[in-house]
Amino acid sequence: MLNNVKNMNKLNQGHFKGLTVIIPAYNEAESVGDTIRSLQEQTMVPSEIIVVDDCSNDSTSSVACSFGVTIVRPSQNTGSKAGAQNFALPRVKTEFVMAIDADTTLGVNAIENLRTAFEDPEVAAACGFVIPRYVRTLWERGRYVEYLFAFTFYKQVQDYYEKPLISSGCFSMYRTKVLQAHGGWSTRTLAEDMDLTWSFYQIGYKVRFIPQAVSYPIEPHNYKFISKQLRRWSHGFVQNVKLHWKGLLEIPYLRSAVAVATWDAAIASFVFLFVLPALAIILRNPLFFIGYVIDVPALLVPLLVGALPRKEFGKALLSLPAFFVLRTVNAFFFLKAVWSECVQCRSFMVYEKGH
Repeated sequence: MLNNVKNMNKLNQGHFKGLTVIIPAYNEAESVGDTIRSLQEQTMVPSEIIVVDDCSNDSTSSVACSFGVTIVRPSQNTGSKAGAQNFALPRVKTEFVMAIDADTTLGVNAIENLRTAFEDPEVAAACGFVIPRYVRTLWERGRYVEYLFAFTFYKQVQDYYEKPLISSGCFSMYRTKVLQAHGGWSTRTLAEDMDLTWSFYQIGYKVRFIPQAVSYPIEPHNYKFISKQLRRWSHGFVQNVKLHWKGLLEIPYLRSAVAVATWDAAIASFVFLFVLPALAIILRNPLFFIGYVIDVPALLVPLLVGALPRKEFGKALLSLPAFFVLRTVNAFFFLKAVWSECVQCRSFMVYEKGH
C-alpha cells in the first residue's frame, strides 16, 4: 500500500512540473511540524519545502530540520510574513510556488486540487477553502462561522467572475515567473495577499478559488491575539483601497465588489457600534438591538449549506452567536483603522503575529 502511494506521488509530480513550498516561520516550533507533515503526506508531494526561520528564538529550526526540509534564516528578522517569503523566493526554480503559514495544515489532496486552476495559462494565483483547525473558544467559533459563510457563498460568487477579492495568504499557489516578475509579496501594506491579488488583476491575470483544496489554519483563541489580527486586517484593507482605487476603477466587477465591501464595512460598523445603541437609549426601545441579528436568515442558509457536507450542522448552529460578537468587535477595529488611515493620515505598519 505504501509503495502504491509513493508511486502515485511520483506520477503526480511528473505531471505537475514542479512545486516549491515556502513556509514563513517565526517562533512556530509548536505548529510547523504539523504543517510540514501535511505537505509530505499530500497525494501530490512538492519538489521542495523551504522553511524560512525568521530569526526565531525557539526550536523552529530544529523541528523543521527533523523533517528533512530546506531551512533558510535571514541575518535579522524581516519584520513581516511577506518579508520572510521574499527572502526565500529567489531560491525557487520550479514552475510553481506555494506559500503556506506555519500554523496551517492541508487536506490530503489540497495541492492536487489547487494545481488544476493552472490549466488556464492566464491564471497567476489560486487559493482554496479555509476552515479553522480548532473550534473551541468564542473567537475560534466566530471565525469558523465567518469562514464557512464566506467560502461557501461570497468566494463562490467572486470566483464565478474570476475575481476572488483575496488569494488567501495562509495557503495560495502562484506561477513563479509571474510572482518573481512582480517582485514577490509587497511590504507596502499589512495585507500583502490582498495587495498581490489586486495587482495581478490590474496587469491582466486571473486568480481562481478552488473549494476542493482545503486548508486548516490555527485561528486566534483569545482576545489578545484576535485583536492583533483584526487590527492588521483592518488597516491592511484600508491601505489597499487607498493604494489601488484608481486601478480598480478600470475593472468593473472588482470595482463594484470593493466599493460594496468598503461601504458595507464602514456603514455596518458605524450602525452596530453607534446607531443601534443610541436609538435604543434615546427612544427607550430595546427592540433596536434586534438589528444586531436581523440578517440571521440570510446568513443561516449558506452557513448550513456549507456545514451539512462536513457533517457539522450542530457545530455551525452552536457557533452562530459567537459570530455576532466577533462582527461587533471587528466593526470597532475597522472604524478605528478608517479614522487612523483616512482622517489622521497615520498608517499603521507594525506586523503583529495573530495567533
